[in-house]
Amino acid sequence: MTWTRNRRLVNALKLERFAKPRTSLRSMGVSMVANLSPFVPRRCYASGPESSVTEVEKILLDTIKATGPITFATYMQMCLSHPTAGYYMNHRNPVLGPQGDFITSPEISQVFGELLAVWLLSQWLSAGASRQIRFVELGPGRGTLMHDVLRVFSQYSFSRPAVKEVHLVETSRPMRAAQEAKLGPIAQKNGWSLHWHDSVDDVTPDAEMFTLVLAHEFFDALPFHLLQKIEKGWREVLIASGPDPAAGTILKSDGSPSLDVSTTRPLVSTAARFRQVLSPTPMPTSTLLGLSSPRFQKLPAGSRIEVSPAAFKISRKIGGLLHDKHPGGVRSAGSALIVDYGGSKVYGNSFRAFKNHKIVDIFHRPGECDLTVNVDFSYLAEAAADLATSHGPISQADFLLRMGMSARVSALQASAKDDYRKKQIQAAAERLVDRTGMGAQYQVMALTGKRTTEVEEREKWPFVDL
Repeated sequence: MTWTRNRRLVNALKLERFAKPRTSLRSMGVSMVANLSPFVPRRCYASGPESSVTEVEKILLDTIKATGPITFATYMQMCLSHPTAGYYMNHRNPVLGPQGDFITSPEISQVFGELLAVWLLSQWLSAGASRQIRFVELGPGRGTLMHDVLRVFSQYSFSRPAVKEVHLVETSRPMRAAQEAKLGPIAQKNGWSLHWHDSVDDVTPDAEMFTLVLAHEFFDALPFHLLQKIEKGWREVLIASGPDPAAGTILKSDGSPSLDVSTTRPLVSTAARFRQVLSPTPMPTSTLLGLSSPRFQKLPAGSRIEVSPAAFKISRKIGGLLHDKHPGGVRSAGSALIVDYGGSKVYGNSFRAFKNHKIVDIFHRPGECDLTVNVDFSYLAEAAADLATSHGPISQADFLLRMGMSARVSALQASAKDDYRKKQIQAAAERLVDRTGMGAQYQVMALTGKRTTEVEEREKWPFVDL
């Protein structure tokens, strides 16, 4: 998309209904930002009583006792998605509400979602604006981001009637309820249908529609396998029960935890019920995953890598939603935006847990902490390479600024009723593009359906070299 069209769409956004302070967590985050450090961890929680062993922890220990060491993928899956006790599934966990929740970009400022919407809108326009639109969002949270996107599409007379369906991939019932409350009114008002799915596999490819996909902080929560390269192949790093017999003492934290997600320093342990062990021999899974990218084969012996087959599969599924299989292959079936922690490389020690505004030991209170791992964007691109063309990733700061953030912020400030609100708007925007925090730690990658014709420069914007 050219800057001219970009600026025209951004400037055309209505102001009067959206310059007001946001309610709930978003309003709280903006009003408090002046008193916070440049980057506050995205995960915040309320404290609660802690029993000696959590429900998930007991299940994990019993599993290890019965069948032996488990993979990191099993550990992460159980901690986050156990049907009743997982972090996202247990209604007692403060994932929703003012006592504790994610602090993500859409919750900080409406401008984030609006500019993502403008990019998606430009993709549909570049494809001819002739097909009906369906949205697909993976892990929609409360529905804040999708609401901002739908609000933008509802403002233009040419895009409002084109939208037909909104598909939300969400397994958590509490989250689904929040999404329905947030998105129901705007969908009903415009005659759009809402659909929920447990898996992206349930969304059927349909090249007769133009599919627009969003995945914001989704891939970082997918289970992964931790592998270590040996002279001949790969072994899997597993989780066993009990303290490490080689450790004389259990180390305590050496100070405030670092928020540098690219760090390779090991997190010191404060938990003794679990320990890492190396599988005695290569396993089928470790061998297959070690061969899943040519980049991994070039690593020296001793290297550790975090590999998510779930991320590979889902990225490929997204590519399938964007790819038009019709003979000739002259058109795309859609576009996608992926926003997350990570970069264009494989990581080996980025797995971390968050609780009470801090990074804690990865084995602390299983089922009560949020778990996250850096995203290897190159792996996602490789997974969909024959179905979709990848663009980027670029930093969140570069994406937002190139998409016209300054113009949109100025317009919102011009419509603000007082100086205090103007400062709120500016502070929130600065937080999103802070290159010492969110602006650099979050990366944005686009996927566009593979086609035989060359992608034009205006379609690549803002994923260009400047």
